[in-house]
Amino acid sequence: MTEEFAVPTSPSGGRLSRLPQPIKELLLKVYWLGYDGRDYVAELACRIPSNRVRLGILRLLGASIGKKTSLHRGCRLYLPPRITVGKNTIINRDVLLDGRMGLTIGENVSISEGCMVLSLEHDPNSPSFDNRGAAVTIEDYVFIGSRATILPGIHLAKGAVVGAGAVVTKDVAPFQIVAGVPAKVIGERSQDLTYQLDYRKFLG
Repeated sequence: MTEEFAVPTSPSGGRLSRLPQPIKELLLKVYWLGYDGRDYVAELACRIPSNRVRLGILRLLGASIGKKTSLHRGCRLYLPPRITVGKNTIINRDVLLDGRMGLTIGENVSISEGCMVLSLEHDPNSPSFDNRGAAVTIEDYVFIGSRATILPGIHLAKGAVVGAGAVVTKDVAPFQIVAGVPAKVIGERSQDLTYQLDYRKFLG
């Protein structure tokens, strides 16, 4: 896995190709300074012991986060403007949300402590170790157990359950329960789900 984003040749792509190389390099450094700075501010915000303040800063950084959603301390967000979280969702401590290729999380989703949701990784077969990835979608009422890993491009359909420690390498159908490494179907969940999550941990 990687914490790198797909590196552009210049901040505006080919439009600056005619500029002298030193200027292009300077613009690229400025681009990455802003990029890394935003992620660093997001990381600092996630240490603040107030859910309201945390979410307020993350929204200012470009993340779209619904009402009555709770994001606990210690989480990390890569590229917040590409992350969308619906209302009444709980994201517990030390969760990694990778928005570099896009991440959409629905309503009434519960993500347990220590999970990683990745949208970008390295291609181990690439001679130049290139990046590869795709957007991740997590639909309403999904429950992800502690320390699970969701790999790039995965779609977790409505009501799906991911067991603790699982590594999800394939899409999960509605209301399926998966577990293991790699994750496989082990059961079905009740489709009669009506709950609304509303939990904001004190000083959490």
